[in-house]
Amino acid sequence: MVYGWLTRASRRLYRPYCLLCSRPSRSGRELCNDCARDLPWNHHACPRCALPVPAETGAALCGACLRSPPLWDSAASPFLYDWPLDQLLQRFKFTGDLATGQLLGELLAEFIASLPMARPDLLIPMPLHSTRLRERGFNQAWELARPVSRRLHLRLDNRACLRRKNTAVQSKLDARERRRNLRDAFEVRASLQGVHVGILDDVVTTGATVGALSRALREAGAARITVWSLARAAHPA
Repeated sequence: MVYGWLTRASRRLYRPYCLLCSRPSRSGRELCNDCARDLPWNHHACPRCALPVPAETGAALCGACLRSPPLWDSAASPFLYDWPLDQLLQRFKFTGDLATGQLLGELLAEFIASLPMARPDLLIPMPLHSTRLRERGFNQAWELARPVSRRLHLRLDNRACLRRKNTAVQSKLDARERRRNLRDAFEVRASLQGVHVGILDDVVTTGATVGALSRALREAGAARITVWSLARAAHPA
C-alpha cells in the first residue's frame, strides 16, 4: 500500500518520461500512448498455451495443444516477444533497470485484471537457481509478479518451489535439449493438494520451463495450473 501511494504521488509531482521515445508521457506512467500502441500486443491467442492464432479461430485451441495438450490448464500473455517489447525486457533483465520492470509488471497486471478467468489461489514466480540469483541480483519473475499480486490481491509465494539445478541457458538450446536440460530441475516444498496455482514468468518460448515446473506442481497435488507471462514467443525455437 505504501509503495503504491509513493508511486502515485511521485507521478503527480513529476511528469514521467517514456522509456522508449524519451518524450514526456501523458499516460501517467513511463510509456507514452503512441509507444504503447506500437507494442506487439498478443491480440488473438490460444487459451491453453497463449500462442498467437488467427482471429477467425475465436477461442479454439491451437493445433499444437490439440495434438499434445500441455501440463498446465490455461495461459495468457499480453505481448509477443518482439520489438520493442524485447528491448524493454532485456533492459530490465540484464541491466537491472527495476523501473522498467515496474512498468512491465503494471502492464501485465492490467492485462490479467481484464481477463474473465478464474484467479489462482497462489501465485508462484518462476524460480531462479541461487547461483543465477546471485549473479543477477534479483529474480525478474518475482519483480513482475509483485504488481500482479497487488492488483489482483493474490498470495505470492517464492518459497513453495525452488530451482535445484543450475541449468544451462535455455535460449542456446533447441526444444529437445531444453526438455532434457530441465529434467528434475524443480522441487516443490509445500503440499498443494487441491490448490489452483498460478505460474508467472517473463517469457514463454517453447514451454519447456513452465512444463517442467507444472509437472512438479502436479506431483505436489496442484488441481489446476494457470500460466501468465509478459510475452509469448510467436515462433518457438
